[in-house]
Amino acid sequence: MAKAIYSTQNIGHYGLAFEHYTHFTSPIRRYPDMMVHRLMKKYLAGENISPRSIKKYKELTSRSTQQEIAAVDAERNSVRYKFTEFMSDKIGEEFEGVISGITKWGVYVQIENGANGMISLRTLKNDYYDLDTKNYSLVGQKTRTKYSLGDKIKVRLIKTNIDRQLIDFEISGGSTSGG
Repeated sequence: MAKAIYSTQNIGHYGLAFEHYTHFTSPIRRYPDMMVHRLMKKYLAGENISPRSIKKYKELTSRSTQQEIAAVDAERNSVRYKFTEFMSDKIGEEFEGVISGITKWGVYVQIENGANGMISLRTLKNDYYDLDTKNYSLVGQKTRTKYSLGDKIKVRLIKTNIDRQLIDFEISGGSTSGG
């Protein structure tokens, strides 16, 4: 889902097909909501918005967008850090998970507790795997073993790196669906 971008330009709402659109939460929780309320109050009172105020709102909306992006990034980093910290004493344990991403360097897996980690292609020693971008899969050249987005898979935790917020898995018992 696309993130909100705060702006003084009315671009409508593509998904709702509204020519004029604004959104704010209730109760008011964020500064952009306050700006909407203040502007609506002025518009309803018939007041004109000065060019100076418009310039100020443009700067504030840009800053609000930047701050929201920074806050989302900080939240994701803190969650990743805490999951890595939590998993650090579970080296060698096995988990069930779901393949959540496929890349040319490995398979991303989300396990049942919500932690995300990667199975590096280097750990798949039984074959050489090709990335099938059309089908979101890795396919073994010799064995034709296939790992696809959404497959359930058993993994073993082999390493964590708290500083880099990395969790590394290896296959344990193979794919439980699709492969």
